[in-house]
Amino acid sequence: MHFVVCIKQVPEGTEVEIDEEKGVLKREGVESKLNVYDAYALEAAVALKEQYGGTVTVISMGPPQAMAVIREAYTLGADDGCLLSDRAFAGADTLATSYTLAEAIRRLPPVDLIFCGMQTTDGDTAQVGPGIAELLDLPHASYVTKIHELVGDSIIVDTDMGDGIETLKIKLPCLLTCTKEVNEPRLPSYRLKRATRDREITVWDSKALSGANAAYFGLSGSPTQVERIFPPPRGRDKEIWEGSPEELGRRFHDKLKELKFV
Repeated sequence: MHFVVCIKQVPEGTEVEIDEEKGVLKREGVESKLNVYDAYALEAAVALKEQYGGTVTVISMGPPQAMAVIREAYTLGADDGCLLSDRAFAGADTLATSYTLAEAIRRLPPVDLIFCGMQTTDGDTAQVGPGIAELLDLPHASYVTKIHELVGDSIIVDTDMGDGIETLKIKLPCLLTCTKEVNEPRLPSYRLKRATRDREITVWDSKALSGANAAYFGLSGSPTQVERIFPPPRGRDKEIWEGSPEELGRRFHDKLKELKFV
């Protein structure tokens, strides 16, 4: 079995610089971490590998510093890693990102099961996983909350449909996006960190995706673009009130009426 997990490096905090001209986040040199939902997707793949055998390949798109999350994935049980890194990929919207990842997955050894986190904490669109599946013409299930078992050439999972949980049997190869309910990710292994510190990470640029349509890469290949992006205003106005409980209660009530909350 060959499991592929799409992972992303996201900003660790809220202090992120913004390129207001291009409408994108400045990711170079920013403290970053593995997208939390991708950790659940990776755990799902590693658990299945341990139960049924096979290999886990992680794939990410980003600047060279994104190698850090692939290194982290090695300490969590991944076997191979591939980074898509090229200025041509920068500024991609969800469709351009899905296209680039899908083209890279086509060039990997035959894949049985693709995992994605249900969304990323920096975009929250939940579109890339399904986008990859559509571009690869694969069946997929989103918001997977439980993985039951692999049965022959199919996998049985529970998915959150919003108004209830539905159990699905999906034929392989397929793609799943995982919620936090699907498992509890393991902690990084120090033993694996030492064992994999020199493990190779494959790096592909746009030329490595020969045959793909470069017009669909990056910002220029994105059909949707942010019209304007700006940092949120800092600071808040505050008032300090003093007085008896009765006085403060009346004043608080008057303030709520002034703001039309009551």
